[in-house]
Amino acid sequence: MPVRRPVALFCVFLALLFSPPSRSQSKGVVNESAAFPSAETLSFIVEWRLIFAGDAQMSFEPRRWSDKAGWEARLNVQSGGLVSKLYKLDDKYRTALIEQFCTTATNLDATEGKRHHEVRVNYDYSRGKATYFEHDLIKNMSKTAESDIPACVTDILGALYKLRTLRLEPGQSAQIPVSDGKKTASARVEAQEREQIKTRIGTFNTVRCEAFVFNGVLFARKAQLQIWLSDDARALPVQVRARMAFPVGSITFTLDKVEQP
Repeated sequence: MPVRRPVALFCVFLALLFSPPSRSQSKGVVNESAAFPSAETLSFIVEWRLIFAGDAQMSFEPRRWSDKAGWEARLNVQSGGLVSKLYKLDDKYRTALIEQFCTTATNLDATEGKRHHEVRVNYDYSRGKATYFEHDLIKNMSKTAESDIPACVTDILGALYKLRTLRLEPGQSAQIPVSDGKKTASARVEAQEREQIKTRIGTFNTVRCEAFVFNGVLFARKAQLQIWLSDDARALPVQVRARMAFPVGSITFTLDKVEQP
């Protein structure tokens, strides 16, 4: 069923929100004094080919992992409207991050159509290994894998947060080591143009970036990933769009709410 592809990609991009900055935002949307990284909860509306397809929520808050200070990031994505009737999706993703946004563990609980599976990845920097475990909760089948990792690597969601701290300007680029537990790649992100993005919560001046993670870099699928970040101390992911070939088309995440403690 063709609808399955765009919805399943939500998790891929709800998460990979890479980005840099631009300038200005609507009044009352964000506390400009709270520069990133700081605790926040962001809500998004998801559209597939201009049709409402669901909602996504990203949260980021400080945590201590053993003896190290760090962060916990969560991403929840749910299909909605017509898409939900054709293909129900409910994905819950969590990542544990320490200094420099190095990932120590991730967990995905994904319900996609008739499938329900859990994926856990642990990153052991003392051994230089990532351990991948996937369990099909419907068929009760599991598979594992192990791969080499560098001294610091981030997952797809952690990469967004790491990149937000870089404050890239148009014409600049960065390389970020990213791992899904089975494969590690150096993902390149380019800051390209300044653009103004209108949303339901206001108009944002942003920098449009492109993250090169598809086409065999980290994901085999051919696609283009663009991220629009606000040009301020928050570097908010105002919009994220994945463009894929027919019959999938485009999936767009648009910022709809910002909450800060």
